[in-house]
Amino acid sequence: MNFGSGGNMKVKAWRDIWGSGNANRVEEVMEMAWQNAALGLAGIIGAGVAVVHGILVQRLMVRPFEEFALANKRIAGSTRKLVPLLLHFSTISWFLGGLALVAAANWFEQDARLAISLFVGASYMFGAVANLWATRGRHPGWMLMAAALVLILLGANKPIV
Repeated sequence: MNFGSGGNMKVKAWRDIWGSGNANRVEEVMEMAWQNAALGLAGIIGAGVAVVHGILVQRLMVRPFEEFALANKRIAGSTRKLVPLLLHFSTISWFLGGLALVAAANWFEQDARLAISLFVGASYMFGAVANLWATRGRHPGWMLMAAALVLILLGANKPIV
């Protein structure tokens, strides 16, 4: 940049600053920030759904199963221990997937973001489709997982500049 004396220096300084490709860089950063926000929001939605899912599974499925299993002496102790863990498996995977999406949005490079988006997106898609099918659409979980999936698709792509 040349800020020396001479004719029409204001125009020259302006051209040096904005004509050197900085405007394109600002657009890149803004677009990347939007994609990061979409991926992070998908992670927050997924982790939030996982927490609510875990609470409901514990109250509505695990506690009644434990009462039934204690009353029925034919159920083995290993089964009594394993079933609650299996019922919470989707909760744990959705929660960890949400954390991974937030981390990918903030710290990871494009290849890692894409890999995390594919794995977590597949998990969320299975959850959304299974929930839609099992509840015949009368449960909000499938809608939230589908919204997170759309945000993953929007946030995982490399920006086109």
